[in-house]
Amino acid sequence: MPRWQGKSKGNKLGYRIFVYVIKYMGVKPAYFLLRFVAGYYFLASWSSSKHIYAYFRQRLRYGKLSSLLKIYSNYYVFGQTLLDKVIVMAGIDNKFTYDFDGEENLRDIVKGGKGGILLSGHVGNWEAAGHLLKRLNTRVNVVMFDGEHERIKQYLQEVTGGHNFNVIVIKNDISHVYAIGQALQRNELICLHADRFLEGNKTKALNFLGEEALFPLGPFQLAAGFKVPVSIVFAFKESPTHYHFFGSPLFERKDDEPKQEFTDKLMNAFTGELEQKVHLYPIQWFNYYNFWAK
Repeated sequence: MPRWQGKSKGNKLGYRIFVYVIKYMGVKPAYFLLRFVAGYYFLASWSSSKHIYAYFRQRLRYGKLSSLLKIYSNYYVFGQTLLDKVIVMAGIDNKFTYDFDGEENLRDIVKGGKGGILLSGHVGNWEAAGHLLKRLNTRVNVVMFDGEHERIKQYLQEVTGGHNFNVIVIKNDISHVYAIGQALQRNELICLHADRFLEGNKTKALNFLGEEALFPLGPFQLAAGFKVPVSIVFAFKESPTHYHFFGSPLFERKDDEPKQEFTDKLMNAFTGELEQKVHLYPIQWFNYYNFWAK
């Protein structure tokens, strides 16, 4: 069972320091400071580093030294994506530029009038493409586990204003399913991360990067059950100030198509897209646990 516990690292003081530096000194000094933070995690966080090392060494077949060095690069780029996310969501002045592949697919969802589902994963930084999502003229709802510490959530709410995204928290009473349904009725978009799960969730084993890994069934079954258009979306950092957004052609379940058949088709498409993007952007894989645990 993967050892992900639905929680993110970080603390409120750390966010405050970086946001202060960004606002009053700029992004470059914040990135410079981030190098030391990345160095700390590289040296002191073997509990997560060993899994990233195994990813580079065993899955992508890099050499031992190259795999070791890329651990630092991975931490550094991950920190950059976190800062970029705050910059974009807070409306802080920036020089970010974007390439958009598949924007027309998301626009087609909005035109359809019945909402849609965006499937993504913990790679890259799709939230930094908020510039595109604003242009769609509809609300975006992000479905997530409530694993962030409350004090960090409150502070991020303060600095971002919370106006670009609406968060739907996954709960045991499945109230989140009703919230998703209501949002779709309002022709809104639902973004689901489809690469992680908590213990007790239903999963399916699929071949991914040369070995079977468990993927959650929930996001794909939701998409099949609501019968709304689905796009697989990712955004990757290609330079300090440039992102590349990808939105796949739409998947729609036909009236006579069995739910399980559509679910399987969507899962295979998602893992295929994810594997392709990981090969293109290997250091932007941000799953810090044994993803291939049986």
